[in-house]
Amino acid sequence: MRYFGTDGVRGVANKKLTCEMAFALGKLAVDILGSTFVLGRDTRQSGVMLEAALVAGITSAGGSVRLAGIIPTPAVAMLTRKENADGGIVVSASHNPPEHNGIKFFDAQGYKLTKEMEDAFEGGLQAYVKTIDEALKSETLEIPEAILKAMKDPVIGSKVGTAAQIGDEQMISPAAELYIDFATGIMTDQGVDLKGMKIAVDTGHGAAGVTAPETLKRLGAEVVAINNDFDGNNINVGCGSTKLEQLIKLVKQSGADMGFAHDGDADRVLAVDEQGNEVDGDVIEAICALDLKEQGKLTNDTVVTTVMCNLGFVKSMEKNGINVIQTAVGDSNVLAAMREGNYTIGGEQSGHMIFLEHNSTGDGMVTALQLLAAMRRSGKSLSDLSKVMERYPQVLINVDVASKEGFETSEAIKAAIMQSEQRLGNDGRVLVRVSGTESLIRVMTEAKDIQSAKKEADLLVDCVKQELG
Repeated sequence: MRYFGTDGVRGVANKKLTCEMAFALGKLAVDILGSTFVLGRDTRQSGVMLEAALVAGITSAGGSVRLAGIIPTPAVAMLTRKENADGGIVVSASHNPPEHNGIKFFDAQGYKLTKEMEDAFEGGLQAYVKTIDEALKSETLEIPEAILKAMKDPVIGSKVGTAAQIGDEQMISPAAELYIDFATGIMTDQGVDLKGMKIAVDTGHGAAGVTAPETLKRLGAEVVAINNDFDGNNINVGCGSTKLEQLIKLVKQSGADMGFAHDGDADRVLAVDEQGNEVDGDVIEAICALDLKEQGKLTNDTVVTTVMCNLGFVKSMEKNGINVIQTAVGDSNVLAAMREGNYTIGGEQSGHMIFLEHNSTGDGMVTALQLLAAMRRSGKSLSDLSKVMERYPQVLINVDVASKEGFETSEAIKAAIMQSEQRLGNDGRVLVRVSGTESLIRVMTEAKDIQSAKKEADLLVDCVKQELG
């Protein structure tokens, strides 16, 4: 079993992702990255618990930590550079449910870890977990009943205990202030403000709540925010970037010029135009790419995206003289291609966008501001700007499976994919892949019409279920 997925280590907190593992990761961080760290977390109830375990691990190995508290993931990347730390650490499970949590790392430049660094962490963690497991199975080692019970029958979700600072944790912290200054500075450097705009924001009961509304207000916008509080167990629940219904309703009712929805750790964002239509990452990237090209800031007239992008995005970019580089799914793959070619912008359909001129990782706030700046420079509404690309109907189905292990070797699945590709020809596309963080197989189909896309997706889903349970 490998613990590191596409974005660090994740799992149900105190069950799959334990305090013992967090402690071990803290010790390993000192050995692999250095002695000084910036540590932030999202709003999950288990965040304090895992933060404490990480701090114990780091300090027990002789390292030191600057605690940023509740703050967006991209803020940790920025603060790691600003504080000249050896690494950044985030306790978050991004868009996953409240009972889940995760631990991910940045290097001294605020970039996510290389594969070699992740492998070093993975090897150390594997050895540590094996040692714990062997100790628990030992017939000679006497383990106190209370400890044994806690390890074999852990409390999870809302039953996890809490600790709190004196005062109101939901107030803007000094670390959040630094990030707000950083974000507003991006706009003022471009000579852009948001005066006269009304913007709706759904922070998803997550980390964006401490930064996003205030950033927009300081730039002059009238802000209408929802799901901007948190209790540790409501992050991502029926809201934020994975559930846009509340934001769409808010935009329509408030008469906002547009709206933004963040995920739990605010490293990505989706938008809603003034008419209540969803504007996904493909459209946002298309708009921003054209804006950058008009400013002469689009390096080599090239954008980076993944194989999950809509065919309409590729055709739009080609029409406007922009090259498209497509990588495997995952922001780390997008970032690697961007750094290799020194490209300006890269992103994913999910709204995970990287603007390397401004930050070293996906940043929902920066993405929102770059989109707003493009709107201001063009003088157009978001619905008008969104016409830059025509979307091909796309169907994406997540298939729960008993095990992902047999996916690569299944001849039946390979044959089903080949047959779908032959039926769709050049007017469609098929992508079936394994989730890096969950026990899921993701099936995506694209076609000129929704009926064809759905038909092919259903056939592939049936095949996956039959093969993998």
